[in-house]
Amino acid sequence: TPQPPIPGPPSPDRGGRLFASPLARRVARQAGLDLARVTGTGPHGRIVKRDIDGALAKPLALALPALVAEAPGAPAYREVPLSSMRKAIARRLVEAKREAPHIYLTIDCEIDELLKVRAELNQRAGQDGGADYKISVNDFVIRAAALALMKVPAANASWSEEAIRQYESADISVAVAIPGGLITPIIRNAERKGLAAISNEMRELATRAREGKLRPEEYQGGTFTVSNLGMYGIREFAAILNPPQGCILAVGAGEQRPVVKDGALAAATVMTCTLSADHRVVDGAVGAEFLAAFKRLIEDPLTMLL
Repeated sequence: TPQPPIPGPPSPDRGGRLFASPLARRVARQAGLDLARVTGTGPHGRIVKRDIDGALAKPLALALPALVAEAPGAPAYREVPLSSMRKAIARRLVEAKREAPHIYLTIDCEIDELLKVRAELNQRAGQDGGADYKISVNDFVIRAAALALMKVPAANASWSEEAIRQYESADISVAVAIPGGLITPIIRNAERKGLAAISNEMRELATRAREGKLRPEEYQGGTFTVSNLGMYGIREFAAILNPPQGCILAVGAGEQRPVVKDGALAAATVMTCTLSADHRVVDGAVGAEFLAAFKRLIEDPLTMLL
């Protein structure tokens, strides 16, 4: 319906003030309404309370500029223009939360043995003419996730309107923070690669991702995503799915926590991992089976070397 035009402002008195009753001024001030936008209907064009009530009852578009301009204590801000990357991230996240019914499963993994094996492997790097590398905890996570997907292929899947697609290889997307957004370079066929190969490939991909030099095929088309915020001290979080993938694994920091072993209290380095899954693709039992397989590999890291 066409809206009536905004009436012109009332004429000020000789002192430059607007004619308005004390009550009208108080109500306008409390509502953040500019009296210059209100037409008075009282004697000699005086603004009265009914004029304020009428102005506030008009469409929000008419009152909003005055409300914003006159809001007391409004904080200062600056606008950061939306990049094409940020728009794409926003669109995909909204799509994922709207379209995919998320289910969340959390498990704790003790990683003391993993840290020991990692230290021993890194000490041997470059010895006797061997390959040079520096393996991280995240490299173990990528390897364990890939092997667990081979044990539970129903979790290595995505949704389509025609069918559920189960993938034969574990192409692990790894979330990497870059200026202005997030990108997920992919370790292809991660189940076939050793820890050193995963480590070197991940380091090279992350470097080129931050430099904006990744090719589209290097960050599009993964089957499963790993997002690790442990380096920031985050203990636990739940990630949003990376469509069309059916699962994403959120990895927290490894930290010393009290645990019970053989009926006695002890200390262990514990890492909390949360699986977010598209319930259309992955049922709770399948997600739990995947996490159980992942936990066994993480807690017995030598099995990843076989």
